[in-house]
Amino acid sequence: MSELDLLQRRHRAMGDQSPLFYDQPLHLVKGQGVWLFDESGKRYLDVYNNVPCVGHCHPRVVEAMASQAATLNIHTRYLNDRIVSYAERLTATFDPSLDCVMFTCTGSEANELALRMARFCTGGKGVIVSSYNYHGNTTSLAEVTTALPSSEPFSSYARAVPIPCLYRAPTGTSATELADQYVTRVAEAIDSLKAQGVQLAAMLIDTLFANEGLPRLPAGYVERIAALVHEAGGLLIVDEVQAGFGRTGEHMWGHQAHSAVPDIVTLGKPMGNGFPLAGLVASRERVEAFGGRNLYFNTFGGSPVAAAVGSAVLDVIEDEQLLCNAREVGAHLANGLERLAGQHSIIGDVRGKGLFFAVELVRDRHAKTPAGAEARRVVNQMRQRGVLISKIGQDDNLLKIRPPLVFSLADADLFIDTLDSVLREL
Repeated sequence: MSELDLLQRRHRAMGDQSPLFYDQPLHLVKGQGVWLFDESGKRYLDVYNNVPCVGHCHPRVVEAMASQAATLNIHTRYLNDRIVSYAERLTATFDPSLDCVMFTCTGSEANELALRMARFCTGGKGVIVSSYNYHGNTTSLAEVTTALPSSEPFSSYARAVPIPCLYRAPTGTSATELADQYVTRVAEAIDSLKAQGVQLAAMLIDTLFANEGLPRLPAGYVERIAALVHEAGGLLIVDEVQAGFGRTGEHMWGHQAHSAVPDIVTLGKPMGNGFPLAGLVASRERVEAFGGRNLYFNTFGGSPVAAAVGSAVLDVIEDEQLLCNAREVGAHLANGLERLAGQHSIIGDVRGKGLFFAVELVRDRHAKTPAGAEARRVVNQMRQRGVLISKIGQDDNLLKIRPPLVFSLADADLFIDTLDSVLREL
């Protein structure tokens, strides 16, 4: 069957608005490690997907899934040691104040649950988010989303604040001055809600601000906005769907790069390496208070199969030393990207760490004019040459580089060489 026939079948069965990557959709049939294979056998280096964080179809994860599925698959309303052991092991990776987990199937569920908990615990309803965010596709989350189209209007009890980036700071503005300006925007959002009679419940952010393009944050920014949120009686919810599980190479969780400890942490995609496993981590006090008034359980979240898969992911991260790998390969990748920036004037900035980078493309380095159309061409040309990346940012001009954590030095070199050749022909 041709790809066109398959595409037409998809449109009939799933609708023609179901999104696909790339101008020429990619028909994939197999995954292994950092590689994806199409129906003709051509392989593609995956430099984008954080879902299979320990690599596509990792044998230890697959074996854990199959073995437990062949033994028992229930939900958390029965006692099961595997579920409890995984919960203990997972919470042990967080600050001692974050000692209790609630399991879900998706990051959307986790963030929805986090908002419910924050509103219950604070008595407020107001939410502050970043100005180009996406945290899920429930109604409550769609009402505070700013990065994707949505028929739901932006909520009257929500405020979106811009995020500082040192690369985009006006000439002559110091890091301290920039931080002051953007912290003030959060204070203004809190005051705006208060003037409307809305008590702040939470600020929901990804501390890497991945959708904004991994901005270069001025020191102390996250700590200062966290303090403002707490002073206003709100909770800090940190979304670790993209930043977590050793992605930065420095810490298990992205927020651990800052001294501010969140009140609630949400987890998703990479937690199960492709298996639908997600969750929320908070203090036992908050979890028990919420549960005392709201009966929460999830039929599939936290099943023994999910727990087996989640434990296998943690095993692989530890046994294969993937934080160290992210740090070492990430440094090599950063050097390669900086080298390309010295050779191609279209690269305005390279930012990120570990195995997560954003490369900002600009038409003029002085004016920093976003090169969105060029970024799209680069992404599609890379796909044609067997390397998969994506793009992000409000102007769609940042190349998004986020490979599985098993990415090697050789993989990084192949990626850099391919990007170099595409940029030379741009």
